[in-house]
Amino acid sequence: MQPLKDIRVIEFTNILSGPFCGMLLADMGADVIKVEKPNGDDMRYWPPITEGYSENFGSVNRNKRSIAMDLKSPEDQALARELCQSAQVVIENNRAGVMERLGLGYEDLKKLNPALIYCSINAYGSDGPFAHRGGFDLVIQAASGMMSVTGEEDPVKCGVPVSDVATGLYGAFAIAAALREVKETGQGTHIDASMLGASIGIAALQTSEFFGMGKNSPRMGSRHPRNAPYQAFAASDGFFVMAAGNDKLFNDVCRLTDRMDLADLPEYATTTLRAQNQTVLAETLEVEFAKKTAAEWIKIFGDAGVPCGPINTFEEALSHPQVEHCNWVQPMTLPNGVETKTFGSPIRFDLQSTQIRSNPPGLNEHGDEIRAEFANTKST
Repeated sequence: MQPLKDIRVIEFTNILSGPFCGMLLADMGADVIKVEKPNGDDMRYWPPITEGYSENFGSVNRNKRSIAMDLKSPEDQALARELCQSAQVVIENNRAGVMERLGLGYEDLKKLNPALIYCSINAYGSDGPFAHRGGFDLVIQAASGMMSVTGEEDPVKCGVPVSDVATGLYGAFAIAAALREVKETGQGTHIDASMLGASIGIAALQTSEFFGMGKNSPRMGSRHPRNAPYQAFAASDGFFVMAAGNDKLFNDVCRLTDRMDLADLPEYATTTLRAQNQTVLAETLEVEFAKKTAAEWIKIFGDAGVPCGPINTFEEALSHPQVEHCNWVQPMTLPNGVETKTFGSPIRFDLQSTQIRSNPPGLNEHGDEIRAEFANTKST
């Protein structure tokens, strides 16, 4: 399945949020032309470097073509406008005003291509009091409130750059929706996808708690504000997670730990009461959990249908039986010929995983090819 195989995307992006958005469209079949500055996307220099090539860069730039351009050069600016005129979608993640100064802003390009979908991915938005500020993932995790609920005591960021990737996901979703609208009306649009907005948007449970209760969510580590037992627990040899998020599952936990007396206590009678008293409940249960290993408890709870599992490293996660079944880890060849692996698109159509069509490009790997395409267009 390549539902976007007739769509051309021009990507003026750098590092992660914009390239991730472009890769999602490329995975769905779009012809994504990545326009890079002469020395390339900054992520090309991020480790791990395998024989001179960044595997970080490769992880978010598969299925694309690369052309290096100096957008301050009148000749390359003219070519960039031609590229955008030929496309259905443009993605950029520069600071506000940069593309306008280059003559490549939305208002400039829609005169050439009224049906163009132009997606600006940025830290705070394309307009407003913070529009001209830059922001990396750490800054946005902090600004969005995300860090205020992450960790045990000291503020910590999520180990995955969730603000970056969430914004890329929102951007790709909005582009896919806009493609349908453009097909019906012939009129393009300017999508504004900010990291701040995306990060607050995915915190729906926390913002609704504030709106409903008028107070901020506490930092709770692996625990849940409205469910218990629902967290990481210590067994005799390490930690495992278990989520007994309703009355039946709690009764199952009591039965399997031989602590049915807990099910009769009034302070644990409902999910809400268990959440309110979860610290004592966890301490009580961990006395029982200390009698067996994490693997033993995972088998006991898993066999009974209580959601549970190990706390995997990425090595363990990537070899998970479900990951292998879905064929999500796929071989990939770096431009220097080195064979590696990557995690492909997790989306499946008719239970079939999307295959990687082309490896991540070397810098300007397709420059001559793309320039020739447009030279031929001019000559005809």
